[in-house]
Amino acid sequence: MSDRGTGIVYLVGAGPGDPGLLTLRGASCLAKADVVVVDYLADQSLLAHAPPAAEKIYVGKSASCHTMEQDGINALLVKNGQEGKVVVRLKGGDPFVFGRGAEECEALRAAGIPFEVVPGVTAGIAAAACAGIPVTSRGFASSVAFVTGSEDPGKAGSSIRWEHLAKGVDTLVFYMGVGNLAAIVQELMRHGRAGATPVAIIRWGTKPMQRTVTGTLDTIAGIAGRADIRPPSIIIVGEVVTFRDRLQWFESRPLYGRRIVNTRARVQASRLTGPLRELGAEVLELPTIETVPAGKESALAAAIANIDDFHWILFTSANGVHAFIDLLCAVKGDIRAIGRARIAAIGPGTAAAIQGYRLWVDCIAGEATAEGLIGSLGAYDWKNIPVLLPRAEKALDTLPRGLRALGADLTVVTAYTTTPPVNADRSILDDIVSGRYDLITFSASSTFENFAGMFGAEEFAGIAPTLKAASIGPVTTDALARAGVTPLVEASEHTIPGLIECIREYLAP
Repeated sequence: MSDRGTGIVYLVGAGPGDPGLLTLRGASCLAKADVVVVDYLADQSLLAHAPPAAEKIYVGKSASCHTMEQDGINALLVKNGQEGKVVVRLKGGDPFVFGRGAEECEALRAAGIPFEVVPGVTAGIAAAACAGIPVTSRGFASSVAFVTGSEDPGKAGSSIRWEHLAKGVDTLVFYMGVGNLAAIVQELMRHGRAGATPVAIIRWGTKPMQRTVTGTLDTIAGIAGRADIRPPSIIIVGEVVTFRDRLQWFESRPLYGRRIVNTRARVQASRLTGPLRELGAEVLELPTIETVPAGKESALAAAIANIDDFHWILFTSANGVHAFIDLLCAVKGDIRAIGRARIAAIGPGTAAAIQGYRLWVDCIAGEATAEGLIGSLGAYDWKNIPVLLPRAEKALDTLPRGLRALGADLTVVTAYTTTPPVNADRSILDDIVSGRYDLITFSASSTFENFAGMFGAEEFAGIAPTLKAASIGPVTTDALARAGVTPLVEASEHTIPGLIECIREYLAP
């Protein structure tokens, strides 16, 4: 809540679609929000910047479909501001570029509610850049105009001065104009713009599903119709469109046009989702597990209370590392209480999690498997050496059996449990059933087992033979095989970077 008595409203430009284009100021406003009022075009993943307890209110408006009318949105902002709340009005693009932000500010000013406008990257520039089109360029275009395309250009009393726009501005950028494309083209040509003028239409600019078609004023209406181009789209008119043939980059990335399902837990998904999106993929996040760390009454807490008794601590996952360190600090009050125990990690990903706490890793498995870790640990003397193994509640016995065979005095404790999420996105499950995806990734056997449990037995049996799976390694592949699924790819290096690389090799043209 605001400390001023009266609340404050931040009108934050969410950018054109890519969540990475949110400004730092926008992210900092979201971080302190009590309420977030979010638009249709604002990427929903941006809500992760807000506190979990913040109220999220969707007021999306698309063509001919308004969840809430503008007067209702204005009243909502005023009401929450009067209640002393910090409100973020998260708007697609920039609040003051065809965003009706001025109307919202007027309503707030009239009610005496403090507000701040946080500019955002507007689609007319960002979508063009991602299509390889500079809106200005020396020798081609020295002027650019942003024009609403939702006004009927042929209606009586149009506020658009077509006689000036058609020949007086080098580059024209029309927002929300696909529905009026034929009329826009007609007015530009009627007022002197040549029919051979290049035109581009960019749908879902900056997002993985971005699609661009090009033509001329003479041809673009037919091209867009045959390509079934729909809102949200930006129309660009001018000679700068010719740059696209040379400068397009966004749609040339190796995984552009590919749809990949990520089943990792929500808090871990970004390590896989981010790099895949940078390669051009559309990533659908379908968390199949939630991680619950051990508490202060657990066997892990008891082991931590006697941490000085252990000479080695072995970690088999980043989840185990984080759960252990969090509980260590809760029980002992200081990470330095880990003492002189040596540390081993099952692979580079787990080692990186340990090193993130500025702890030294004495042994990293040559191959990121239980067998690989046992092989690497074989160089040490283990006879009667006290070893702590904090790991998932459900795990294979391979590592404990191998350590005991080496003579270790082993204590195995549960660091965390994994459970299926409460709700799954049924639309993504439907896409999987229908085959509208290129790969579905499994980074642990538990992610697959919980995924299978999201379907009825008969439904899963129907999709199992054709499931397009990517496995992180042999343990996960074995779990798939037991359910009748043969993965299309398995990472040769059993890590998230290894999984990304094998996906790239398999899907890239």
